[in-house]
Amino acid sequence: MLGGKFGEMSTLMNYTFQSFNFRGRKRLRPFYDVIASIAGEEYGHIEVVSYAINLLLTGQTKRGHDPVPAPLAPAADARISYHFSASAQAALPIDSQGNFWNGQNVFSSGNLKLDLLHNFFLECGARANKIRAYEMVSDPCAREMVGYLLVRGGLHVVAYARALEHLTGVEVTKLVPVPELSNKAFPETRKYEENGLHRKLYTFSQNDYQKAGLIFNGPHPEDGKPLEVVFGAPEGYPVPDLAEEPQLNSPGADNIDMQMFIDMAKKMGIKY
Repeated sequence: MLGGKFGEMSTLMNYTFQSFNFRGRKRLRPFYDVIASIAGEEYGHIEVVSYAINLLLTGQTKRGHDPVPAPLAPAADARISYHFSASAQAALPIDSQGNFWNGQNVFSSGNLKLDLLHNFFLECGARANKIRAYEMVSDPCAREMVGYLLVRGGLHVVAYARALEHLTGVEVTKLVPVPELSNKAFPETRKYEENGLHRKLYTFSQNDYQKAGLIFNGPHPEDGKPLEVVFGAPEGYPVPDLAEEPQLNSPGADNIDMQMFIDMAKKMGIKY
């Protein structure tokens, strides 16, 4: 879900490069605004998945400073031991087999119809993977993360379907949902959909991407309620303060003088 072909790294970098490389932006501005707005959200999705992975991995080996008892021994049997050997029990841009994400997953043809078709397919493929990931786990943290992303990813499916409809006249939204399983099947999605998050496209800017609403409009293909563009970003939440893992020397810096920062912050009028 993070570093795979259909993971959040792929959606971010596909839409980011398509927005950078967009030709004829002035004439086709509404399409550019939709792609760029979704690219902005994908950065947040990388953050969501990474923190979910970090919370799931935190505390998975015995904490302590003594290496002799082999505190990382359980990592030898982990499906992907790289989370322990190459990072401090933390997220990496890899797929479920441990392969690192790479730029070959980026598709930016320069042809608007082709790129939008690709993006629609990419979001549908990502949705299929999320559904299967949900069915593989029972942990509430993992399922909450997947539930949220099913809602927001489903919105991106609709956004690219609407873009293709405006560009070609083909009623692509009749294909939704892909796969043929409604988000209503997942309890974790319901509160988000009740708040309309499956219908709201955020631009992540108050001033830019003002023409996204010329594309993202009309009824939602599943519940018939109106699609909406929100200029700006959704409400954010504090990120988790991950516990230290001394057996991994993370974060280390055991001898740092914290009083130095406290005194400096006081002099500068900064709350510490």
